[in-house]
Amino acid sequence: MDDKTRTELEAAAFRRLLEHLRTRTDVQNIDLMNLAGFCRNCLSNWMKDAADAQGVPMSKDESRQFVYGMPYDEWRAKYQKEASADQKVAFEKAKPHH
Repeated sequence: MDDKTRTELEAAAFRRLLEHLRTRTDVQNIDLMNLAGFCRNCLSNWMKDAADAQGVPMSKDESRQFVYGMPYDEWRAKYQKEASADQKVAFEKAKPHH
């Protein structure tokens, strides 16, 4: 597979992941962190890191809106729930360091 095709396939898979996460608003970021070691915020941070590495101007707010499909504060107001005590304990045990 050539590099252009690989990049196109990776981009398509990433877009599909974002769309999936945008439709699964019932899945909280803390659940993603506890199970997979990353969440929507991690994806937005990685997007910003990639933009920075390429010299593309992108703010943290812009990268979050890209991932969430809406302003982050709007997503939080609509969908984010308070983490339970069990979720917080699990997060502290499995907290990634990336």
